[in-house]
Amino acid sequence: MDCTLKFFLGIFAAAMLALAAAHASAAETTYTLYRNSVLDNAARIHVGSFDAAEGATYNRDNCALVADLMQRQPGTKTRFWCELGRHRK
Repeated sequence: MDCTLKFFLGIFAAAMLALAAAHASAAETTYTLYRNSVLDNAARIHVGSFDAAEGATYNRDNCALVADLMQRQPGTKTRFWCELGRHRK
């Protein structure tokens, strides 16, 4: 394998590692807001994601605030909650 190809493969590998690390880091500070359904209490419906650069505490607190505000709306029959991490089904 010639030096140019090795160089580009090395750059590509480093970029992939950096991308994976950034994704893992974001997942550790992201909070996601979910709700259930009037028709299905076990439903897990994505409402929003909180992934501001200010970090996990900021994102958790804002997610909890929105969940509380949504829950307190008159006539609300669904449940709202936050989970650590990006949206997953």
